[in-house]
Amino acid sequence: MAVNALRRTTGAAGAQLVGVGAYRPDLAVDSAGIADRFGRTGEWVRERTGIVSRRFADESESIEVMGAAAASRALDHSGLPAADVDLVIVATCSARSPIPGLAAGIADAVGAGRAAGFDLNAACAGFCYALGVAADTVRAGSARTVLVVGAERMSAWVDPTDLGTSIIFGDGAGAAVVTAADEPGIGPVVWGSDGSAADLIHIPDGGLMHMAGQSVFRWATTEIHPIALQACERAGIRPADLSAIVPHQANLRIINALAAKIGAPDAAVARDVVDAGNTSAASIPMAIDRMLAEGQADPGGLALLVGFGAGLTYAAQVVRLPLRVPAPV
Repeated sequence: MAVNALRRTTGAAGAQLVGVGAYRPDLAVDSAGIADRFGRTGEWVRERTGIVSRRFADESESIEVMGAAAASRALDHSGLPAADVDLVIVATCSARSPIPGLAAGIADAVGAGRAAGFDLNAACAGFCYALGVAADTVRAGSARTVLVVGAERMSAWVDPTDLGTSIIFGDGAGAAVVTAADEPGIGPVVWGSDGSAADLIHIPDGGLMHMAGQSVFRWATTEIHPIALQACERAGIRPADLSAIVPHQANLRIINALAAKIGAPDAAVARDVVDAGNTSAASIPMAIDRMLAEGQADPGGLALLVGFGAGLTYAAQVVRLPLRVPAPV
């Protein structure tokens, strides 16, 4: 009996980042106001986290609303119509409802209602995970244009009586448009996890966030830079070739320590955390958007993205930044 072979699908030679966008809620909350609840000062918070303020979403600013706004801006920046989008991937760890996922609603909101869509939860590493999946999907031929969204409402999961998490987290959304390219514009993703340390950052069923801050700090400042350097090696570049380093915006002490160990003194380092707080999966695309809009990073330059967080999960890849400059948010 003859066996019919399935047709082999081939995609583009490479994938590229052609647009980014961000959404920042209107309400800015400074560290002094939060610190006062715990008998601390804004300066105390700044010394330990580098965070001066963060944005909190109001009741009208759901994760879907924020994600759709960032996605629309990313599409505008790319110059591509929403109808070109084949797939929407939403990275989030703060959704209140498990069903339906956010991706289909965001696709519909931006005018890409027939696109495939799914949500992905890798916590603060989520955007890098989603970007890796998007690039591989384009190279495999399953899509030509992918909308990647990181959107979080972390304030909904923070225990207002817990100092450690109250001073860290904020809300917001960022997005990126990935398309097929003749040359690689998104390097191989280096990713992994360590489930033995899952209890360091977790939300128990029906509860609020718990985080072992000091243990997470030690992990992030000792275990993540080798992942970042491996991403450079797999992309075929040296740290000296980087125009920008965009770590997950966990806190400023972690960002500065990680950047120093990567060893790219001429690269701009994203420090969006200062007035955005830790926005989990949204932090990297939000930071890229700001760096390009404010001239901190070179359009078309190489950027190292490094995500890490609950799980514990981590991921890193090198990307070539979009050539166009987005409008300021």
